[in-house]
Amino acid sequence: MAPQAHSPAVPHALDDAALVALGREALGIEADAVAALARRLDTDFARACRLLLACRGRVVVTGMGKSGHVAGKIAATLASTGTPAFFLHPAEAGHGDIGMITRDDAVIALSNSGETAELLVLVPVLKRMGVPLVALTGNPGSTLARSADVHLDVSVPAEACPLNLAPTASTTASLAMGDALAVALLRLHGFTEEDFARSHPGGSLGRRLLLHVADVMHRGDEIPRVGAESTVSEGLLEMSRKGLGITSVVAADGRLLGVFTDGDLRRALDHRVDVHVTPMREVMTKNCRTIGARELAAEAVLLMEKHRITALLVVDEAQHVVGALNVHDLLRAGVM
Repeated sequence: MAPQAHSPAVPHALDDAALVALGREALGIEADAVAALARRLDTDFARACRLLLACRGRVVVTGMGKSGHVAGKIAATLASTGTPAFFLHPAEAGHGDIGMITRDDAVIALSNSGETAELLVLVPVLKRMGVPLVALTGNPGSTLARSADVHLDVSVPAEACPLNLAPTASTTASLAMGDALAVALLRLHGFTEEDFARSHPGGSLGRRLLLHVADVMHRGDEIPRVGAESTVSEGLLEMSRKGLGITSVVAADGRLLGVFTDGDLRRALDHRVDVHVTPMREVMTKNCRTIGARELAAEAVLLMEKHRITALLVVDEAQHVVGALNVHDLLRAGVM
């Protein structure tokens, strides 16, 4: 007689409200875990911060499994906020990669149980080298916690996982503690927005703080310019050709005399100016807004917003026109 086939288990049917309730329950458990972490934070946290601040090399962050993923994120956060750091896989460290650690470094080790074998193998080596160890565990009585120079308790009463097995609340607590260390060290280092931008040159903050006018301005033949005796119609043709909504009016040696914009054109037409014979010197705006090539592009944005203009001429110390830019150039560069 052939064995009877078993039907696959049918998952429990849950409506939308039940799914939302499960999500809220998980988030509530993790939020409570972080809140409890904040309440029991003590001087051990301050000791850990000062130990890491005194590190003359790099902070090495390590952990296995899910703790390893959290350790990688903590290392990345430290590195981007003024504390040189990198992630070291403990299993690889036991097979030669521990050579990446120098006597000038410090180590942060993550293990919920505090008994992760791959981490415990590293402890005697770190002790011989005199490398300080900060341990983040959920078990203050564990081998790793007792071996560390500073132990930070990241224990949680329960995981968000309904089976209380998958690391969920415990990894959230470890991640939050890592962020707390990074933020405290950031303040101790006197880390600024400019420092952050230098380590994030591809980000929007980096573009806003590091990009200069010279990086986005039009140069050479792309600069709209006419002479003071050029007619208004010639100025309009130059504006049209260069497409910046502006033209500079310059002396023979390239010094800026004035600017001509769409607003100047409207005012000229209101006065029934003959565009074919009237020279630019009669309709241009003198003492116009300008900016230097070495100024931050963010300064150009500020000038445009403050004076409600859409283009700027770039001049050097002798007031020679060396560039031009408009709001579209700044938008393309991601500064606005």
